Amino acid sequence: MRPIKVLVVDDSMMFRNMLAQGLDSDPNIQVVARAQDAYEARDAILKYKPDVMTLDVELPRMSGIEFLRRLMPQYPLPVVMISALSDKVFDALEAGAVDFVNKPDNMNPLQLNDFLTKELAAKVKIASTAKVGRLKRADTGSITGHINVNKDRIVAIGASTGGTEAIFDVVSRFKRDIPGVVIVQHMPPGFTKMYADRLNNQCEVAVKEAETGDRVLPGRVLIAPGDRHMRLIKTGNIYQVECKGVERVNGHCPSVDVLFNSVAKAAGRNAVGVILTGMGGDGAKGLLEMRNSGAQTIGQDEASSIVYGMPKVAYDIGAVQYRMALSAIAGKVYSLLSK
Repeated sequence: MRPIKVLVVDDSMMFRNMLAQGLDSDPNIQVVARAQDAYEARDAILKYKPDVMTLDVELPRMSGIEFLRRLMPQYPLPVVMISALSDKVFDALEAGAVDFVNKPDNMNPLQLNDFLTKELAAKVKIASTAKVGRLKRADTGSITGHINVNKDRIVAIGASTGGTEAIFDVVSRFKRDIPGVVIVQHMPPGFTKMYADRLNNQCEVAVKEAETGDRVLPGRVLIAPGDRHMRLIKTGNIYQVECKGVERVNGHCPSVDVLFNSVAKAAGRNAVGVILTGMGGDGAKGLLEMRNSGAQTIGQDEASSIVYGMPKVAYDIGAVQYRMALSAIAGKVYSLLSK
């Protein structure tokens, strides 16, 4: 199998060279070109036809986000954004980027080496499998009808690569009558707070980054913090979340499996579980635990997934009861909650 051809775009020559050298150290990746701005990048794309592009959010002459908005309709290409801690990265994901990495503040050689050879290289490899033609944000139509909210009902959602936009598609269709929702999206610390705030501003439901002790209430969505596992706990008739533990599970913190396993235990048949786009298998076993405990489960289908990894593993082991397109998932959640 030939190496993944990568174009590196960054306005800093030093950092651009570091990125290129780090990626080139992986035998499965070949950096075919480097560019300092959008105009050089455009020419390099036409000349070298890369499989993946790494792109800095902040560029001279034209921002990385604006470049994405112009590029994707004409030349769909898997893009991994490199960003400091900023909510601009979500504009990039909305514009069509597959994923992002957090640019390290500290240029400690060991930290930088891990960032280049592990985190960034892994994201590039995942991006090379992404179906970028499916990244366009859909118009989220309204859910008709009404459900009689049962305080014992819970909706649990897990996602990874491509999940920020997939979660938006689902949550933006929810109304204030939706039972409490708990979500794990694989994302670094700091960004989960920004993502929750962004959803809160865009959706009818209330969305926040979860903290230990937060109650799970109708019309409220809790997003797991980027450096803690989130678990559902039931005390009497009250559902709450607990956010603690930093050990990685399935390579992730937070982990979807950790959340789903806790939902299976605390809510059982009163839960609906949803697994969305993402690489790997995190969440599959937890969703199976949910189904075995009596919960109803939904998996995103291959045709609408950016990366059909997590939903596929879940489907293959029998965890998925209903497999469907992303645009139909919110409606199905409402249908299951009405029964």
